Amino acid sequence: MGTEHSKSEERRSMVFLRKGPKLPAWEDALLAGREPKSLLKRGLRYVSLSLIMKGMTSTPDFLWGLHEVQKLNLSRNQLVVIPPSLGKLDRLVVLNLGGNCLKCLPKEIGLLRNLKVLFVNMNCLKEVPAELSLCRKLEVLSLSHNCISQLPLSFTDLTSLRKLNLSNNRFVQIPLCIFALRSLDFLHLGSNKLENIAESIQYLVNLQIFIVENNNIRSLPRSLCYLSTLELLNVDYNAIQTLPDDLYLLRRLRRIAWNPMDKGLHIAHNPLSRPLPEVVEGGLDVLFNYLRDKKEHN
Repeated sequence: MGTEHSKSEERRSMVFLRKGPKLPAWEDALLAGREPKSLLKRGLRYVSLSLIMKGMTSTPDFLWGLHEVQKLNLSRNQLVVIPPSLGKLDRLVVLNLGGNCLKCLPKEIGLLRNLKVLFVNMNCLKEVPAELSLCRKLEVLSLSHNCISQLPLSFTDLTSLRKLNLSNNRFVQIPLCIFALRSLDFLHLGSNKLENIAESIQYLVNLQIFIVENNNIRSLPRSLCYLSTLELLNVDYNAIQTLPDDLYLLRRLRRIAWNPMDKGLHIAHNPLSRPLPEVVEGGLDVLFNYLRDKKEHN
């Protein structure tokens, strides 16, 4: 009788578990007694682990013992803190922490000496640890949609950095350390509080895409015209009234662009002084000829 009652209770419990919310993959694996390493996926290039959209408010402890992992995706959770144990994953090449509630990054992030790609977009960061500059192999960094207003001067050591997204933050000026990043080919500073672009922009000699839309920029520096590699320049939604006469030197800009994804010169929604609005409507060749003639007659 007692045995039958126990079996009946067990069956009811199993039914209840089946009807309950599905466990996250990593919890399911651990409860089944599986080794956490079974969660790793071994691709052609990297050993990866994805815990995206698991509703996590903290990171599981087993994570920091997975020393082989090279690509780690913890995006779109509710993480508030990344513990110092992150530094144990020193083989990481790609780390995605986007879409969480992080207010800071641990200084141990500087121990990730193999890191090439880091996403910390859509969080609550107010500052970036200086130790991040120890990740000398870093090539891609996205800090967009945070509350950052400055970067540590040590960022000048990130000499391998090629793509930097600082959009939707609180920068009033372009941080000086950025002008030392000569390998940059992509720089996004849209939706900040920039009032100008420093003449030092000329030092970013490999820049191909430069986006500063939706700021408070009143004019473009003449030195910007010496970035002969520029293929996309987006200054939409600013306070620009005049254009530098040497803008025609940017020969890789092929057209006046209207679609945000298109290469070319984006200059819509600026209070351009006359006759510039009409000239711009004629296309990029007309604009460049106008600026060239204007320079010759001055």
